Amino acid sequence: NLLAKFYLPQSGRILLDGQHLQHLTGESVHRQMGLVLQQNYLFQGTVADNIRFGRPAASDAEIIEVCRQLDCLDLMLALPQGLQTPVGERGARLSLGQRQMVCFARALIADPRLLILDEATSSVDSQTEHRLQQALRVLVQGRTSFVVAHRLSTVRQADLVLVLDHGRIVERGTHAGLLRQRGVYAKLYERFAQAGG
Repeated sequence: NLLAKFYLPQSGRILLDGQHLQHLTGESVHRQMGLVLQQNYLFQGTVADNIRFGRPAASDAEIIEVCRQLDCLDLMLALPQGLQTPVGERGARLSLGQRQMVCFARALIADPRLLILDEATSSVDSQTEHRLQQALRVLVQGRTSFVVAHRLSTVRQADLVLVLDHGRIVERGTHAGLLRQRGVYAKLYERFAQAGG
């Protein structure tokens, strides 16, 4: 909410490319930012229309290329009318995994410099999660990404992991470094692994 300028910080400051966020217009911030949430909104229209929402001028060939990069082209082409399949109201004609892939493709085609993923893989089965994890690796390449996750498999490859407890950062480091510390993150990871994660 702070990065999207829905709220202004009450203390401290947020810099985007060295510029104070308060001095940037909401439109300029939103153009540089991609957002994928646990419950994304799909618009009435086709799969291609919903991907194209990330960049309205995108061609069909560019949409196909983005789906290929995310390794979900087969998934999209297997739909009844391929990329021209109507998604229905709020994406009701697609599975949760298919909806998330559409949102990943929408974010990738927009080519944002800053990407925020908030529980983007949390509500799917383990097979779908694996496929989304592969797509996530492509999506975050070459851009600053904030990944909010309870499923720790989502953050294993992160350059920096921040562990929050009651709204405060209690640990920071890489996945391997935090495991070596044997603190909060390591305990969470052990529980995650025991649960089959």
